[in-house]
Amino acid sequence: MHSVTLETVGLTKRFGAFTALEGVSLAVRPGTVHALLGENGAGKSTLVKCLVGYHRPDDGAVLVDGREHDIHAPTVARELGIGMVYQHFTVVPGMTVAENLLLARGRLPMMLDWKAAREELATFMRTAPFALDLDATPLDLAAGEKQKLEILKQLFLKPRLLILDEPTSVLTPQEADEVLGALRERAHAGDCSVILITHKFREVADHADDVSVLRRGRLVESLPVSETTPQRLAVAMMGESRAGAAMPLERAEQPQAAVRLSIDGLEVTGDRGQPAVRGFTLAVRSGEIVGVAGVSGNGQRELMQALTGQRRRDGGVVTVDGTEFRATRRQNRALRVRSLPEEPLANACVGEMSVADNMALRSFDEPPHSRAGWVRWGALRRRARAWIAEYGVKTQGERAPIRSLSGGNVQRAVLARELSDDARLLLVSNPVFGLDFAAVVEIHGRLTAARNRGAAVLLISEDLDELLLLADRIVVMSDGRIVHDVPAAEADRHALGACMGGRAHAVAHKEAA
Repeated sequence: MHSVTLETVGLTKRFGAFTALEGVSLAVRPGTVHALLGENGAGKSTLVKCLVGYHRPDDGAVLVDGREHDIHAPTVARELGIGMVYQHFTVVPGMTVAENLLLARGRLPMMLDWKAAREELATFMRTAPFALDLDATPLDLAAGEKQKLEILKQLFLKPRLLILDEPTSVLTPQEADEVLGALRERAHAGDCSVILITHKFREVADHADDVSVLRRGRLVESLPVSETTPQRLAVAMMGESRAGAAMPLERAEQPQAAVRLSIDGLEVTGDRGQPAVRGFTLAVRSGEIVGVAGVSGNGQRELMQALTGQRRRDGGVVTVDGTEFRATRRQNRALRVRSLPEEPLANACVGEMSVADNMALRSFDEPPHSRAGWVRWGALRRRARAWIAEYGVKTQGERAPIRSLSGGNVQRAVLARELSDDARLLLVSNPVFGLDFAAVVEIHGRLTAARNRGAAVLLISEDLDELLLLADRIVVMSDGRIVHDVPAAEADRHALGACMGGRAHAVAHKEAA
């Protein structure tokens, strides 16, 4: 078998006084897919960086096929046949697919025989699990195709162990199943072993053979997937008390209520002057979460910016509770419209200002926190301390700059501000992107609680699992338009994925038949 047996024995890595990895002994069987789970900061990245040569462990050993190796640099890992696909793209935008594949080798001759290289690449592409046009550049490729190129770069090097860090975050459900299914087939054929870092239990259940869980730098669980459950894995990741407290709220049955948000024929132009949102029409009722699915780049960002007043609208009408809505600060207050944008540190906060000041941005000039033009900062700080405690914001104090907080804690701080006064309409975009399991479950619970209280929620997300979990209704956005609209209880994952991939007409025709 070309695949390897990988073992770590007592692997420990410290950064000053902080121990990021402590005594981790892990075994990856040859020809298997081994899932690696853990919250942010659990040690996953530190562990794989020790395997690929970016960190040297302070103690312990790495064994490949039973022999200990000092992997002190990425070149050593490459020579051992260890490759890694990172969460962020590393392709060179101006080079073709062929050039990116050749560049992955690291060492190229001064003069390249392009005819022989093209023949080699064509032969490789015929045996690859998915094919790309060798003459295309990453600028021509969709996000899912770029992710496939990242994987192809590593497969071109014929790795014996392939490590993948959240490889499906930009893929449609079909693409995710295609990629992970193909890699599992290669593993089971003995071509390579696979370590899969993921936060999706469904991917673990469907594609992994074994699973290990890290918590606070220690290995707390390692067993075959067939012997575990999502609940057991959640407990392993967070501990029993936190896992139990973090379970999502039940969605209360809601009678059909009045329309709170109405969008009629919205037109929005993108950054390059091209239409980004085209004739977009949608209604969201009180006590309803409407999810907007779609592959990144199909107008979702521009839609949210237009609704929250960050981008000019070229046409159409938006109303909230029957009032034309222009997203002014006065209207947001009167109609109780609140938003949780993507990347809140950049779009909903002032990084240099304190946690308390950021929590006060909505209401610092309103009674009882403002009298006769004077702001009562002491009262605002007391309120911030109460919110920090209620929402579990981990910070050195309410006076700490909000940029010093982790991503999950910035989200919690913004949620505290936006949900504090029983919002009637929530505009939410990718609320848990890049966050760990505990933060994801907590934020999902907060959104569900707002919906149960009667708030209308428009939830834009590139994570279809998130929409299927939270939404009452799902629409698919492609090329700036709604191409599919279905109650979440009747939604079919693969039909949604086909529409996300631009095959809405075929799906509609099939459903009609």
